[in-house]
Amino acid sequence: MTGILIVIHAIVSLMLISVILMQASQGGGLSGTFGGNSASSVLGGQNAGNVLSRITTWLATIFLSLAVVISIMSGPSENSTSSIVKQAAEDRPITPVTEQIPIGTEGTLDLSGDE
Repeated sequence: MTGILIVIHAIVSLMLISVILMQASQGGGLSGTFGGNSASSVLGGQNAGNVLSRITTWLATIFLSLAVVISIMSGPSENSTSSIVKQAAEDRPITPVTEQIPIGTEGTLDLSGDE
């Protein structure tokens, strides 16, 4: 589900970039570069700026909403609140207790090789 939302998010971001680049700024923007005001001729002269502004607003709203939804869905879940180190410490096998030599007694180690 998250993968599908990420693909939609990428498509919306590309559409948002293209719509923003088509809008006329103080310098004319890229709308005049491609085909001599093709956005104005297709969308109808005076209303081209209004339509592009509305499309930009809707795409920006969708972009931000998808970003929030994706971050919530891919965030940490309820069962993974502890760290990986703590989980590994809890899952390690318990070793049996070995017999310890009392401190007060002397022990000798025979290295001569005779049995």
